[in-house]
Amino acid sequence: MSHLDPAADEGSQTTDFGYQQVPLRQKRARVAEVFDSVAGRYDLMNDLMSFGIHRLWKRLTVEVSALRPGDWALDVAAGTGDLTDLMSRKVGRHGRVVMSDINSAMLQRGRDRLLDRGVAGNVDWLISDAEALPFADDSFAVVTIGFGLRNVTDKARALAEMARILKPGGRLLVLEFSKPTHRLLEQCYDRYSFSVLPRLGRLVTQDSESYRYLAESIRMHPDQERLRAMMAEAGLAECRYHNLTGGIVALHRAIKP
Repeated sequence: MSHLDPAADEGSQTTDFGYQQVPLRQKRARVAEVFDSVAGRYDLMNDLMSFGIHRLWKRLTVEVSALRPGDWALDVAAGTGDLTDLMSRKVGRHGRVVMSDINSAMLQRGRDRLLDRGVAGNVDWLISDAEALPFADDSFAVVTIGFGLRNVTDKARALAEMARILKPGGRLLVLEFSKPTHRLLEQCYDRYSFSVLPRLGRLVTQDSESYRYLAESIRMHPDQERLRAMMAEAGLAECRYHNLTGGIVALHRAIKP
């Protein structure tokens, strides 16, 4: 849990980095180090870690977005652009998708990957912070954030920013690791996360610590009900979620009133 007090000096505040508490100013740099380290093998690791199921989770996210030709969409913490790619097909040549990420290494890899696939003409790329999005109010029909919210320092501020830039009636979709709904599944998932993932990370990326952070950051992330409540606190309506793969992942949805 973060310890953020607006009245306190920023230098004295702490927040979570996995299971550690670190000075607030350090978290962004520490997260950047993680993604700089894994960017080159990020997509391969996603396929290996999830047995390819992450692609189904992302397809479902875009299917329920109700994007239409001509819409404008924003993919926050876009990583290497899986959601951007899928949304660009939905909005067509008269629409627009902005692919944004705070990490330049991830964004560059995503940009190159999409260009190699011929995805161009209706996609823009932008380095931006989820807590201070550089867009006017009421700009987008859909905003997505896939597996990125848990890395944000001030999640409430990021949700408020995403709500702000949505058009009235626009939709926010948050795809994120969550809390398994069955005890046995949770126990198996814990063993996999803290034993297999770091070893896999060491073999594939020569970096076990980044994947240990991944496992810890998932455990520190708000569970399904708490995240739903946070979305409502950000001013969004019809906040609900759907558990995927037994709650290992949850897709949260909301509408800007």
